[in-house]
Amino acid sequence: MLLAMAALLFTLGAYAVLCVAKPFAPCRRCHATGQTTRLGKPRTCPRCRGQRHRLRIGRRAHNAWRRTHDAGTR
Repeated sequence: MLLAMAALLFTLGAYAVLCVAKPFAPCRRCHATGQTTRLGKPRTCPRCRGQRHRLRIGRRAHNAWRRTHDAGTR
């Protein structure tokens, strides 16, 4: 049990460091091309809006937390 908790904490810590060092990840839907095909026609990827990268979930949560904290303090 202790080993599993240590592994979980290590994994979460490594992900937190990754979110700080590299907040953007390649888009999974368009495979970092910026375009997807629908009915044979290429169009801009709706997930990344053609920018080829998306913000990681952990970084998005951190940004939301910082906005809430900044709004609640002077």
